[in-house]
Amino acid sequence: MTPLRNKMINAMQLRGFSPRTQSSYLYTVQALARYYERPPDQLSVEDVQAFLQFLAVDKQLSPSTCRLHMHGIRFLFVQVLALQAFQTQYHIPKAKQRIPQLLTHSDVQALMAAPHNFKHRILLMTCYGCGLRLSELTHLKVSHIDGERKLLRVEQGKGAKDRLIPISPSLLTLLRKYWQEEHPVLWLFPGRDSSQPLSKTSPQKVYRQAHQHAGINKRGGIHALRHAYATHQLEAGLPVHHLQRYLGHRNIQSTLRYVHWLPTALTQKQPADLLAQMEVNHV
Repeated sequence: MTPLRNKMINAMQLRGFSPRTQSSYLYTVQALARYYERPPDQLSVEDVQAFLQFLAVDKQLSPSTCRLHMHGIRFLFVQVLALQAFQTQYHIPKAKQRIPQLLTHSDVQALMAAPHNFKHRILLMTCYGCGLRLSELTHLKVSHIDGERKLLRVEQGKGAKDRLIPISPSLLTLLRKYWQEEHPVLWLFPGRDSSQPLSKTSPQKVYRQAHQHAGINKRGGIHALRHAYATHQLEAGLPVHHLQRYLGHRNIQSTLRYVHWLPTALTQKQPADLLAQMEVNHV
């Protein structure tokens, strides 16, 4: 391992990056070095821009892949090598903004009813009922459930952050029934080896099967349940800053996108007449 690679790994670990992000960022830097056949720390800002242009134009990589390369390379130069000149705005293709095909309440109800396996049904209900990411769902422990306070503890979620999420009375009742029937000891949803958490592929498979069985044609994987949780909570009147905390978003802008997906947000309304109740002199 080269000193530069080791330094970059240490910097990412210090910031709590997930193993997947670390692997992706290292790959982007390796691709840059292979392209120029020189160590990355010998390259210029213009070299980086030319490489990103090569990815977009010659290799015709997707905007999201080009953006990943940009973030990984920028992290190396700005955060690891402390070269602020590389903080510049790079030219990459803009990602297409698509509104996902959101699940309705009836869609979610059909999904929850589809699995015949009780464990699989509770798995989907927990994902939707608390708006969890896939990795958070698979790493839930029995000890993370605080039945007395009706809270679910998510340990080291995205960004290496812990957070507490309220558990609804309905979900708490189902989780207690699940514990009585399955008797999980360590992991709430253990894998075949009970000492290990469930693999990420298992919930995805459960979701796809339920999705097909329910006859839902909307695209997307199990993460759609997290989107549904967010939009349905906002529809029910949950303040957006509360939703931000429950979802574990660092930036409020990540949460505000759900506001724009709500049907009510598309309704054209006239602003209130703030002077109507005031006594003002007519001009």
